[in-house]
Amino acid sequence: MARQETSVAADFLRVMKFVTLFEPGGTERQFVNLALALDRSRFDIRFGCLNRRGPYLKTLEERGISTREYPIQGFITPRYVAQAARLARDLSRDRVQIVHAYSFYGNVFAVPAARAAGVPVVLASIRDRGAYLTPWQRRVQRHVCRLADRVLVNADSVKDWLVDDGYDASKIVVIKNGIDFSGYTDHLRPAAERIDRGLRAELGLPAGVPLVAVVGRVNPSKGIEYFLRAAAAVHAVHPAARFLVVGPDADPAYHAKLEALAHELGIAGQVIFTGHRTDLPRVLSDVTVSVLASLSEAMPNAVLESMAAGVPVVATRVGGVPEAVEDGVTGLMVPPADAAALAAGIRRLLASPPLAARIGQAAAHSVRTCFSLDRMVRSTEDLYRDLAARKGIAERTHPSLTTRVPARVIAERRP
Repeated sequence: MARQETSVAADFLRVMKFVTLFEPGGTERQFVNLALALDRSRFDIRFGCLNRRGPYLKTLEERGISTREYPIQGFITPRYVAQAARLARDLSRDRVQIVHAYSFYGNVFAVPAARAAGVPVVLASIRDRGAYLTPWQRRVQRHVCRLADRVLVNADSVKDWLVDDGYDASKIVVIKNGIDFSGYTDHLRPAAERIDRGLRAELGLPAGVPLVAVVGRVNPSKGIEYFLRAAAAVHAVHPAARFLVVGPDADPAYHAKLEALAHELGIAGQVIFTGHRTDLPRVLSDVTVSVLASLSEAMPNAVLESMAAGVPVVATRVGGVPEAVEDGVTGLMVPPADAAALAAGIRRLLASPPLAARIGQAAAHSVRTCFSLDRMVRSTEDLYRDLAARKGIAERTHPSLTTRVPARVIAERRP
């Protein structure tokens, strides 16, 4: 697809964000929200990708942000060489000044191509602790990131992991995830005063039954088998409670394993797999306790969004989670891979509504201070402008485009 030019494009810092695809996910929502909220009087944004697939693609194109696909089947193929050369030619022809790549495949494909094209500012992003990477992939990404001016990460824990893995600490910049709070404004009242938004009726459940939910992609790193084992223990004490697994299937075989485990534990009738939801604020408004059972994380959006909704969280102490959750104050922390500890935390909150309400309210106030979308956008803009200035790129703005795009973007919300 050809880039949609405007008559004032030359007045902007020209930025290409390079990603894998546009399917629902925490990283994907973060980079799309950022692109939509960047100051359009300063930045001309376009996307490159390996696969033009996913619902977020339409969101970008409806806002006039173009995308261009560079499909490959692997890195050790003639097609990879041809597509990387094509990207380099496009970057040079369009005089792109900043390339910002995301995640392993985006980094490995786009960072060398951007350097070959002479792009002045090149950034890589790493937003996890590499649980899914092979040792070979970790080495490749480490070498590629040496070509970047900066490596952006979303948690101090990711920076620490990268430094231990041989990255240059001086090149790593931490900009934590930003959450759009506009969809959660009505959810901050105490749980007893909340309006039931109909989720229980939609799921065929009686009004008022406790809902305990885990939110996120359904894949092995999320530790959902531990959530199900905890659910069985909670069900023995709170038989009315129901347990939701909210998120798209990233691994069908894992999903089948979880369903079999629910049957084995005797709680198949109490567990509901909702699939991907586009109305997370509505879902979270009806959730009693939110659970993160992950075995590995960086800065999980599910925790931040639950906190924004005022829902008390029981979360595993992994990655950047302790940077967001203060144990006993804004949530309850438990060790990873410990179903008994998860169950104890859930039972504690279900047994004490005042404690749950106090933790939920404290979490909502805390997350608004440290994890706003506005803060993430401003920090990223400042980094782009600083690096451009260091490379001698003169910045100009167009006076007719001084109105910032509203920061309410694609945070999951009610249709």
